[in-house]
Amino acid sequence: MFPEFEVVPAVDVQDGQVVQLVGGERGTGKTYGDPVEAAEGWVEQGARTLHLVDLDGAFEGERENAAAIQSVVDAVDAETQLGGGIRTVEDAVGLLDAGIDRVILGTAAVENPDIVAEISEDHPESVLVSLDAKGGEVVVAGWTEGTGLDPAEAAARYEELGAGGILFTDVDVEGQLEGVRTEPVERVVEAVDIPVVASGGVATLADVRALKDAGAAAVVVGSALYEGAFTLDEALDAV
Repeated sequence: MFPEFEVVPAVDVQDGQVVQLVGGERGTGKTYGDPVEAAEGWVEQGARTLHLVDLDGAFEGERENAAAIQSVVDAVDAETQLGGGIRTVEDAVGLLDAGIDRVILGTAAVENPDIVAEISEDHPESVLVSLDAKGGEVVVAGWTEGTGLDPAEAAARYEELGAGGILFTDVDVEGQLEGVRTEPVERVVEAVDIPVVASGGVATLADVRALKDAGAAAVVVGSALYEGAFTLDEALDAV
């Protein structure tokens, strides 16, 4: 998983359309069109992996954009990782069998940590545990509920359970195009030996480089790419 540092475009889907939220808050989204068109564009520009999120699934607990996301998976020649509304082993295995390369577990992993071990037993390196931090604690249910968990401590626990990697999102800066904070990322990176994928706040090429220097194996970029702050080609060249 991520043998070299990657810049991973986000394709977050709400009501069948690509949407970027600010700070994870419902109602703050800006729409960017058809998911398949967006995904194909990123792959044409050099993306090796796509980060797919069913936003409705994240908020409601059930996958609402399955058809749109499957269309993306069928259309592109790239690795895909998917989160949002994946709550059971059966959900995860079904997605892996349908062509998703990695499933992202957030709420499900917090509520039932053993789900990570159950999936990983037959599908090693297929689980990214999503640790989304707001105010220094892990939050779940579409970033609406606090858990009291420390992100670095939680990351180490999930590594022991077989997680292939950690997706760390700094919710406090997510979608705001105001820059990243490297210290929280460094804490998680130092806590584990598995890849850490960083997300949240990327606004400039310097932010991309900073996250790489902080030890991240990859960075997920959404708003900055969609708003044209820089191109994917420029980001790939920068690292």
